[in-house]
Amino acid sequence: MKIVTLLENTSRRSGLAAARGLSLYLETARRRVLFDMGPDASFLENARVLGVDISAVDAAVLSHGHSDHGGGLAAFCKANQQAKIYLRREALGAYYAVLPGQEPGYVGLPPEAGDLAERFAYTGALERLDQGLTLFSGVEDQPSLRAAAPKLQEKTMEGFRPDGFAHEQHLLAEENGKAVLLAGCGHLGIVNILRAAERRLGRRPDMVFGGFHLFELKPDAPESQALLAATAAELAKGTTIYYTGHCTGDWAYDRLRETLGDRLRVMDCGAAAEL
Repeated sequence: MKIVTLLENTSRRSGLAAARGLSLYLETARRRVLFDMGPDASFLENARVLGVDISAVDAAVLSHGHSDHGGGLAAFCKANQQAKIYLRREALGAYYAVLPGQEPGYVGLPPEAGDLAERFAYTGALERLDQGLTLFSGVEDQPSLRAAAPKLQEKTMEGFRPDGFAHEQHLLAEENGKAVLLAGCGHLGIVNILRAAERRLGRRPDMVFGGFHLFELKPDAPESQALLAATAAELAKGTTIYYTGHCTGDWAYDRLRETLGDRLRVMDCGAAAEL
């Protein structure tokens, strides 16, 4: 089983473009899966440089309905003519970043996403894509461990309301006795998501790739300190290795690494692992 970071906010490797977003590639003996498509078509050229054939992908997953993960949907459909795209129906909602004194900024999927409906396969709370590949959602156990995302809201007929992230889903892949968890942004809290994966797997996954959405934490705020401490303590249990970046944030990453050491690794463009 192989995981490759096709696109992320940062790139330390020559020839790879960086953009604020995320795209991961998962390859098992049976399937080739694209997990998120970044904000635009940048992931396609990176895939070529990294030796990943996007046209050979046989399943694509959209982790949630934000443009930095699904802006490249149309580009993927042009490069790959057959793979179904698995997403929550709620991913097509109207999602915004709402800040005091500013006009709400749209952060949902591009309008043309609706034109791709024939490629979509809508998922429930638990979906088995294939042997050893499971999508799951609806994981929140402890609100106190939920990632900080106060500005993210959904626009409804009644106005704006806090995003409940019903559009978020995660992929658990198992092969040859090993398991990896792929998470897009972890808005519901990486600890909550990890616990949900553990319940389905019967143990902790060997590896996690994904964003932890902690970049909005204010370092001087007591609630930020408490969330980081609780998250670090929970992630430290077991032997799981974590590749993270995108929306985790430098301050949060550095704090987590104080506890996790080499078990916490940078998920930048080209970062890869095999299990």
